[in-house]
Amino acid sequence: MNKFTSAVKVLVVDDQPLVVEELCEFLESNGYRCVPCESGHQAVERFNDDTDIGLVLCDLHMPGLDGIQLVQELQRLSGKHRAFEAIMLTGRADKQDVIKALRAGIADYYQKPIDLGELLEGLRRQEVALHERNKTLQLGHLNQKLQYLSESIDDLYQDLDKVRRAPYLPASSDVSGSEVSEVDRVEIPAIFNQLSPRQLDVARLVGKGQTNYQIACELGITENTVKLYVSQVLRLTHMHNRTQLALALSPNGPGLRQRVTAH
Repeated sequence: MNKFTSAVKVLVVDDQPLVVEELCEFLESNGYRCVPCESGHQAVERFNDDTDIGLVLCDLHMPGLDGIQLVQELQRLSGKHRAFEAIMLTGRADKQDVIKALRAGIADYYQKPIDLGELLEGLRRQEVALHERNKTLQLGHLNQKLQYLSESIDDLYQDLDKVRRAPYLPASSDVSGSEVSEVDRVEIPAIFNQLSPRQLDVARLVGKGQTNYQIACELGITENTVKLYVSQVLRLTHMHNRTQLALALSPNGPGLRQRVTAH
């Protein structure tokens, strides 16, 4: 029968080396991989370097960073992209310290001398809680990606519908019949003929030096959709970046346009 081994590492932090050694030996004999630390600053470095760390056992009273300050710093480093659960160990069960720790987000606490059996049960409970938090994080990231994709697809369908419904307009004038800008009057290199009307609109605005945000506002689409169009234009015209694209559409860059046309 295979022995249980957790995929989650435990960060064990105490300024007393013997305590760290005892806890690590016990937890490793019960299937946990441990990362021993003897100070809060060392623990921050180890946590930052090892994304497998998901459980933290830390002493409350330590020089430098105490247990509460350590957990708060780990929370700052984690942001919204990483989850962990923390358990506090204390030799003095001061009520105010415990309340402060719980308010800081520490999940549980144990008083020294520690009952190792109770600690193991508590650690396993927090491991279950950690798995649930990680699922929530992953679902949140997936939902965000789906939302961006949905917005981009919706914008593309709206653009396609506008193109189908729009009346034919001569290239030398805008909707109001007024004179178009200098960039719009520039002779478009032949390589741009393969672009769709909306792709050409985006290319012209890039040629005017507008940012993705400005283009999105002018065309009534999202910045993500603008990025998608710019990427398509660069790929279809075999250009490397938007600077090259802008120069190709610049009235002062006929040499570049000739090179692009002859690509």
